[in-house]
Amino acid sequence: MGKVSIALRGWRFDEEAIFDEDGQIRPWDEISEDDQRRLVRLSVVRDAPCDACWLVHGDDVDACNVPTVVYGEPYAEVVLCDEHEADFGYWYFEAGGERYRGTEEFQDAFHEWFADGGRAPEAYRGIEHVQTDPTDVPTPAMPDLEAMNVELPEEDQVRIDLRDYLDEDTADGSAAEAGDGDDAAEAGDGDDADDLDLGDLDLGADYPS
Repeated sequence: MGKVSIALRGWRFDEEAIFDEDGQIRPWDEISEDDQRRLVRLSVVRDAPCDACWLVHGDDVDACNVPTVVYGEPYAEVVLCDEHEADFGYWYFEAGGERYRGTEEFQDAFHEWFADGGRAPEAYRGIEHVQTDPTDVPTPAMPDLEAMNVELPEEDQVRIDLRDYLDEDTADGSAAEAGDGDDAAEAGDGDDADDLDLGDLDLGADYPS
């Protein structure tokens, strides 16, 4: 078992820490607090607009792309679409963003840089990820958080629906070094929480932080 990304690329989980040997989601109380926190945040941020798109379009959410990657720590995360991931990579690796890794200022620092006109040069290649074909994707049952007596913080009381993507991939060395949850970021808000839906997961791996 290796590292997996759930719902969005970026944050990585130890597969064996989330799934049992049969590929089913482990009981909630067997999942570490840190992983629980990230799973709950993912249920929120996967439906949020891309941070960079939001900074450009404001409240016109329909003009914003959906995020595909999350970097940073929960509650200080940055979520990005494919189009803006290169801008984030440039900020992180070339414009001093790395110094905010693991801090509460991570999201604000990227937002400030981007809002001030920070962009990756056209020739910048961005963060390269080596995708591998997921051939053995686990399909765990959908646990019911209420039935599992999971108590969520009020701000995270959202319906957890993480069943869509589980890509098994690896990032190049520099990206891997940059991230881990730790990978740079997440962003989002919440709604109502009922189930932890990890239906169709994709196996994934290394990204920057």
